[in-house]
Amino acid sequence: MAPSFKVMSLTEAAAERIKGIMADAERPIAGLRVGVKNGGCAGMSYTMEYAEERKPGEDMIEDKGVRVFIDPKAVLFLLGTQMDFQTTKLSSQFVFNNPNQTSACGCGESVAITPADPNALTAAHA
Repeated sequence: MAPSFKVMSLTEAAAERIKGIMADAERPIAGLRVGVKNGGCAGMSYTMEYAEERKPGEDMIEDKGVRVFIDPKAVLFLLGTQMDFQTTKLSSQFVFNNPNQTSACGCGESVAITPADPNALTAAHA
C-alpha cells in the first residue's frame, strides 16, 4: 500500500484566521476550497472560496480544526504546501509556502508552479 500524503498543511495563524472568517460567514460553511488558476504575470494564482460541501473528486484535509477542500486540478501544484497567514505594517494576507513554486511576480499576486511528481514522493518515502 502506498503511503498517503497530506496535500497541504496550515500554520496556527492560518487556521485561526480561517476559523474567524468562517464564523462571520452569512451561511453555513463546511470549509475552505483552495485551488490554482491560470493568470497573472507569472502564470498562475491561488484561489480560495467558501465551500458549503465537498465536491466529487476533491481531496479534503483537516488541520488544526479546519477543513480545506483541494480542487482536483490543483493537487499536484499544491503537494507539500503550507498555508500561513501573515500580518505586516502594510497588509494582512494568506501566504502559500509551496515547494513546487519556481518563481513569483514582483507584486506577489501570481506565481510559477511546477507540478509535483508523485512517483518521486513515493520513492523518497519508501
